[in-house]
Amino acid sequence: MKNQTIQNDFKNKTVLVTGHTGFIGTWMSLWLDLLGAKIIGYSLNPSTTPSMFEIVKLKKNITHVVGDINNFKKLQQTIETEKPEFVFHLAAQAIVRESYDDPLKTFQTNVMGTANILESIKNSSVKSCIIMTSDKCYENKELGRAFKESDSMGGNDPYSASKGAAELVTAAYRHSFFKHNKIGIASVRSGNVIGGGDWSTDRLIPDCFRSLYQNKIISIRNPNAVRPWQFVLEPISGMLSLSLHLRKNPKQFSEPWNFGPASSKKLTVEQIVKKIIQQWGNGKYKKNFNKKDKEYLESKILMLNSKKVKKSLGWNSVYTDNESIFETIEWYKQYCGKNNMKEFTIKQIQKYMNKVKWNY
Repeated sequence: MKNQTIQNDFKNKTVLVTGHTGFIGTWMSLWLDLLGAKIIGYSLNPSTTPSMFEIVKLKKNITHVVGDINNFKKLQQTIETEKPEFVFHLAAQAIVRESYDDPLKTFQTNVMGTANILESIKNSSVKSCIIMTSDKCYENKELGRAFKESDSMGGNDPYSASKGAAELVTAAYRHSFFKHNKIGIASVRSGNVIGGGDWSTDRLIPDCFRSLYQNKIISIRNPNAVRPWQFVLEPISGMLSLSLHLRKNPKQFSEPWNFGPASSKKLTVEQIVKKIIQQWGNGKYKKNFNKKDKEYLESKILMLNSKKVKKSLGWNSVYTDNESIFETIEWYKQYCGKNNMKEFTIKQIQKYMNKVKWNY
């Protein structure tokens, strides 16, 4: 699928993005705006200060609806009024540690929020709906192999369990209410997404940036943990492609899909931190596993098997680890230099678009 083709497919189409004020949601909305889509954003106000949403002034480019994904009435009313053709459900409580502090909010947002969006589109204008969950949705027995879409759902912590439950809710709705409808429903499990503009707490990249910017030593809890690191535009490109396949052939593509980096990429937290410091130009780190960290159960190894999506959609990750880290750190450097971050972010999207190979 050439870039011109995908631009024609989204041009003037109404697209609902939940969680558009978040890190991934802002990147996706900017890309969709670049493709000429009419974007309806439904989300709470940004949860961090600063936030990428405000830095790139996304509000000027979209219809910005401030709403809670748990407010079913307002969500349904928004869908009925705006009549989107595409839905990307990204709204979530996305921090593992926060799920320990407030498990009820995590389950309410991630599980019932998913049910709310699916219930809202049952009799609607929507043709294609993608539910974004997480690589942590799988039951992780630490076997050291990459997860396939057919593996069991699970989760030993509230966040992971909520994502596994969101997958079960999606599957139940798909089989119960959308089996004979002309609405494509798919779930997407991405890896550990990195990129500029993430300001969350208890996430590796923004934690590293804050320390480097303040000339402080980076503190890492789990240096040997392996994660499927990938640049933010990788899963977004997959979701854009999948959404078009869903609209064209909902029966064939209404399934769960892994969009992870190449399986050969098995980098630990410590290895990523070393690459970040090298790209930044200076900095130090220390391993800091304290007693409180023992209360938070985190998987040692997480990897995704993406053979299915490569075979069925022709999707492949584009950037190497070094390229992903370069693009990420370059964004933060530009931000520190008080440059026009909207223009720079769009340039990064255009650069990626010139490298990605679409198959549609």
